[in-house]
Amino acid sequence: MTNLLELYFKLAGLVCLGFFIGRKLPTSVATRVGQILFWAGIPVSIVNFLPKADFSGQIWMAAAIAQLAVFLGAFLAWVGIKWQIWSGKIVPPPATQASLILAAMVGNTGYLGYPITLTLVGTHYFAWALLYDLLGSTLGAYGWGVALAAHLRSKNPDFKQVLKAIGINPALWSFAFGLWWRHLTIPTTIQFCLEICAWTAVILSLLLIGMRLSKLNSWQSLPQAGIGLAIKMLLVPLVIGSILPLFGLTGEPARVMVLQTAMPPAFATLVVAETFELDRDLAVTAVAGGTIALLFTLPLWLWLF
Repeated sequence: MTNLLELYFKLAGLVCLGFFIGRKLPTSVATRVGQILFWAGIPVSIVNFLPKADFSGQIWMAAAIAQLAVFLGAFLAWVGIKWQIWSGKIVPPPATQASLILAAMVGNTGYLGYPITLTLVGTHYFAWALLYDLLGSTLGAYGWGVALAAHLRSKNPDFKQVLKAIGINPALWSFAFGLWWRHLTIPTTIQFCLEICAWTAVILSLLLIGMRLSKLNSWQSLPQAGIGLAIKMLLVPLVIGSILPLFGLTGEPARVMVLQTAMPPAFATLVVAETFELDRDLAVTAVAGGTIALLFTLPLWLWLF
């Protein structure tokens, strides 16, 4: 309970501060902060926290569980769309279908997942969260998500560019560097500087969420977005959390997996929606609504698992 209250204080305080700052400053500031975090902040955090993480046991199961969660979310969203069509209530256009599936399959396991895992579980199991994000959410958004958007929108994207975008992701390279770094003897001064930079990046990531939320003002697509949120933040975590013991995962590793699975839709879904002219309003509503809903769903998963 102490850790949860500490987390809520950090989340609410920093996100609200970011929201206030975002209202006062131009959008370009949030864009610049996002670029700094993408190219420097998150990679430095990975290099700092990775040597403290435990790579023993079944840690590589994190990637398999992440992919399972991605495809489960997409499948349940597809079932939801078909149910709407069969019931005669509504026939969502392809752009809306793609945004709904994206919202259900890819979570904010980086900017939100990292600080939540570090606060509630600690650095020892950070590698589980990292692998889930890199081999689950990143591939889900910029791999399967782009392919899905291209298919439903009848686009002809250059998939070489998609592979390039994944390949140059600095988080992937910093992961490889962090594995090498953990075998070195690092001077205390350098470790201290890395620690400061890493936690600064965590703080900036929470501020960035608030800054971006301050620019999201559309709630018109809440009914459709609600379907995606129910799947992403309720059904998928419940299913994944229930079957983790079948993979031999219990204790803190299982908690990390449930936390990552329960994260709200990622900002990457909005990026893909804008790039492929999908239902941007639905993507915006899902991102904003999911971030708010996390405050209520997080205690549920900590209690159940």
